[in-house]
Amino acid sequence: MRIAFLSRYQNTINRGAEVFVEELSSRLKKNHEVDIFNGSDADSLAKVLNGNYDIVIPINGGIQSLKASIGRLFKRYKVIISGQAGIGRGEIWNMVLAQPDVYVALTDYMAKWAKKWAWRTKVVKIPNGVDLSKFKPEGEKLDLNLERPIILSVGALTWYKHHERIIEAMCYLDKGSLLIVGEGEQKGELEERGNKMLGERFKIQSFNHLDMPKVYRSADLFTLPSWSREAFGIAYLEAMASGLGVVAPDDQTRREIIKDAGIFVDSTDPINYAKIIEEALTIDWTKKAKAQAEKFSWDEITKDYEKIIKK
Repeated sequence: MRIAFLSRYQNTINRGAEVFVEELSSRLKKNHEVDIFNGSDADSLAKVLNGNYDIVIPINGGIQSLKASIGRLFKRYKVIISGQAGIGRGEIWNMVLAQPDVYVALTDYMAKWAKKWAWRTKVVKIPNGVDLSKFKPEGEKLDLNLERPIILSVGALTWYKHHERIIEAMCYLDKGSLLIVGEGEQKGELEERGNKMLGERFKIQSFNHLDMPKVYRSADLFTLPSWSREAFGIAYLEAMASGLGVVAPDDQTRREIIKDAGIFVDSTDPINYAKIIEEALTIDWTKKAKAQAEKFSWDEITKDYEKIIKK
């Protein structure tokens, strides 16, 4: 079959949505013809119509999803939308207005919510995944030049990731450092806050995605205190696959993804957040973390998408 991914920011940033496209498309290419449209091409209905595709997968929602939906009036392709934006108005738009043939919810929690809005759309649950051949405890590490233990947080430097919460919590730890990996509009603000509150115990850096397995293996614990509407959080899977325990916000999505490979916390309480981090650092998470991550292999998840495509 001919499959088109419409991913506006592909090859320019590496958020969860872009990783999803990269990992899924590379595996689908083994059995299908796959094209990825990025930049302005991702929003071009003409490009889609000229391609004679069987399946179109818009990633960025909004007008892009609506255009892909309208295109079915001229070409007899099917539209699949994966809920990478998370619960909220964007995904309601995708279901109510774009009305894809299949809407993929990333968790059971999201699937239950989506069925309230997907009046003319089939809802299936398929989570995001992790490349277990890349992210694993064994392998090369980096010298991060930080005091151990190193607490790692990976995510866009934007408000809803709430990196400021882990910066504040780290102030209540007598030892250890915080490494935040990401890029975004809050970088200056977070650097100023982290340097002021933690000094040499703090760094913000960005890495090529190919180097991220080394980064995870070089840390001692993972945390990401993002908001409860986080669609999934592929970084949690990458951390667990690398053998790291996780301290995560206490909500249904994170509990479904992490289960017993970490500890859940109210990340708005910095004192308790710090205590939970201290507790988590006393536990060897390697076996539990790796076992949990193995439930989310991209190879197996691709098989679930193959079933949808064949139907």
